[in-house]
Amino acid sequence: MSKKKYKIAVIQLNLNDVAENNLKKCLSWVRDAANQGAEVISLPELYSSHYFCQSEDVDNFALAEPLYSTSFIAFSALAKELGVVIIVPFFEKRMAGIYHNSAYIINTDGSEAGLYRKMHIPDDPHFYEKFYFTPGDLGFKAFPTEKGKIGTLICWDQWYPEAARLTALQGADVLFYPTAIGWHPLEKEQYGENQHGAWMNVMKGHAVANGVYVAAANRIGLEQYIEGTAGIQFWGSSFIAGPQGEILAQATHDKEEILIAEVDLDLQENVRQNWPFFRDRRIDAFGDITKRAID
Repeated sequence: MSKKKYKIAVIQLNLNDVAENNLKKCLSWVRDAANQGAEVISLPELYSSHYFCQSEDVDNFALAEPLYSTSFIAFSALAKELGVVIIVPFFEKRMAGIYHNSAYIINTDGSEAGLYRKMHIPDDPHFYEKFYFTPGDLGFKAFPTEKGKIGTLICWDQWYPEAARLTALQGADVLFYPTAIGWHPLEKEQYGENQHGAWMNVMKGHAVANGVYVAAANRIGLEQYIEGTAGIQFWGSSFIAGPQGEILAQATHDKEEILIAEVDLDLQENVRQNWPFFRDRRIDAFGDITKRAID
């Protein structure tokens, strides 16, 4: 049953290591977040490995895991022990040839509250995700948990207002965005400030337009594992925003951190009463939104 107030956390980490070490590290950091009072805790995207999508290499499919195996077993036990909700983004092997960029939402008793498969899949230099990930087929969902109703989207989804809207319309208190985003080091000086600003602004806009809390959990660190490339410098800057887009907590660009903020459902309701964007939506006029382009 949702409470009127509960605390959420995003964990910002350097994950440029092997799966076993990343698992141990993330279990420890989730425990620390819970000890600091967090009740719903999110890890960054693809927590268990370095960001392998910098190249198209079939050997990287070995990093994937079947449903309800290593990650689920470990974090399910921890969620039950601590009595917290944990969002665990992972590389899912659904079957031979079908892989997803997914996230478990694990409830306080260790059970699965939900599964989300990333819907929007990018294909940019050093972000070659279309080679690895089949687009999600579960749709946009808000998952009831013992702490609150949680919406979970993943990284590239954060640029799409439709994804935020459809999740919020299902009653999500919070939109979590596990993320792996950073600068191409050779472009940072010219484009970096605007890229980072756009990233924050679009998600703050989702918070305002939907009257929801938004929480983004990003990586940090330079991941440069392909010879002859500059790699990706993950920009960190994880944050939690309130329902008017106000920043409640924000991390640095380069430190491992836990951010904690309080979700206040009375405040959320008050914001929506005063800014009734849901009330005034002209749903009778939105039919063309399902078209690729309006020619």
